[in-house]
Amino acid sequence: MQQWQRRPGFRLVDSIGSSALSSGTLYDKVWDLHQVAELPGGSTQLFIGLHLIHEVTSPQAFTGIRDLGLGVRHPERTVATVDHIVPTSSQARPFADPLAEEMLVTLERNCSEHGITLHGLGSGRQGIVHVIAPELGLTQPGMTVACGDSHTSTHGAFGAIAFGIGTSQVRDVLASQSLAMNKLKVKRIWVAGALQRGVYAKDLVLHVIRQLGVKAGVGYAYEFAGPAIEALSMEERMTICNMAIEGGARCGYVNPDATTFAYLKGREYAPAGEAWARAVAWWSSLASGPEAVFDAEERFDASSIAPTVTWGINPAQAIGVDENVPSLGETEPNERPLTEEAYRYMGLAPGTPIAGLAVDVCFIGSCTNGRLSDLQAAAAVAKGRQVAPGIKAFVVPGSEQVAAAAIAEGLDGLFREAGFEWREPGCSMCLAMNPDRLEGRQISASSSNRNFKGRQGSASGRTLLMSPAMVAAAAINGKVTDVRALLNA
Repeated sequence: MQQWQRRPGFRLVDSIGSSALSSGTLYDKVWDLHQVAELPGGSTQLFIGLHLIHEVTSPQAFTGIRDLGLGVRHPERTVATVDHIVPTSSQARPFADPLAEEMLVTLERNCSEHGITLHGLGSGRQGIVHVIAPELGLTQPGMTVACGDSHTSTHGAFGAIAFGIGTSQVRDVLASQSLAMNKLKVKRIWVAGALQRGVYAKDLVLHVIRQLGVKAGVGYAYEFAGPAIEALSMEERMTICNMAIEGGARCGYVNPDATTFAYLKGREYAPAGEAWARAVAWWSSLASGPEAVFDAEERFDASSIAPTVTWGINPAQAIGVDENVPSLGETEPNERPLTEEAYRYMGLAPGTPIAGLAVDVCFIGSCTNGRLSDLQAAAAVAKGRQVAPGIKAFVVPGSEQVAAAAIAEGLDGLFREAGFEWREPGCSMCLAMNPDRLEGRQISASSSNRNFKGRQGSASGRTLLMSPAMVAAAAINGKVTDVRALLNA
């Protein structure tokens, strides 16, 4: 505990409070603080303040350090959980899937051997890795955070620099607590105005990706800023940063502010006592100042954003719920082959209204939208209504803590009364590395983050990304529905 209380970033709170920071963006400041060495070729050896691991990308990494005769350099800076392969209908051990059971046993053995904290099933702290680290207070401003998972960008919501890494890099962090990386440029995503009722953070980020495309962030970190971003809760900021990777950015972040500090205060691993005030002062100094220079900037107006739904096979192929599938003429010339591929795969013709499109499965959960506020938003739509006949609808809390809080509010019962299944925490149908999968050509209304071909377990299954409230509306009506109509009913 003391380790975490004294470390909001790379250095101790006591020493960094008086350290000189470079002017510039938060990204610049955090990068500079974590540099260990400049490497031949121009890359940087970067210290990793928090390393998160799970059962899927860590087995080969542990084998790698074992083969090299190495141990885990800083086991106190690595935290593990299980999420990707765990079933959500029943988590009784051993799992029905022998490979899933083997992966979990392997993680348990590796964590025990190397003295790594594991938040396992039934611990009260298990859940999706990008849900549990923030709720435990492990993720803090000024950190560098790495995990063998693309959506590690989630943790940037706290003013951290967080990025997904591959298995070989997981090995490197275990062995050295550092990575060889090239510094990114910074693009500011400025969002003015305010979101309308029935429009959520998920709609905002899908709109941004729609407008900029899935490659606009390549080589960049995204700094999300502006009045609309500042008005978001921490859980909404996590949704925004989670999907920065879908816009091509290596990471996305929001500057820490009073909302950040209020969320962190009192959490298990957050600084406490006298260390709290020092930490807040330090965290505040990390924010991008008026002198910060950005390599690029894009501006948006939140008030113009409608509930947004993907219609195609990447997150940029999205439209407002009141729009139609675009024609080739409305698509950039270089995007037209992919657009035609999406027409064929999705079975949609240009000009088809997205509202009214029938769905088969409705999934609420994932590291993007499996937190308590997401379930509350969906529950507000489901309350007093019934899932349409023939629709499979289920809710998967992002963690055991989220599940406990939702149950305390009676949300589990509300969803069950409406005809939803209530499941145990896990990644579930987001990526279908578990029994939760689409079948055949089923269409899923999903609150997850990717609509790639086959992403949800069927080679021909189709995914429509949307907010949890929109998923609930789709479940009630059996088709894509503008949630604003139900909220105003």
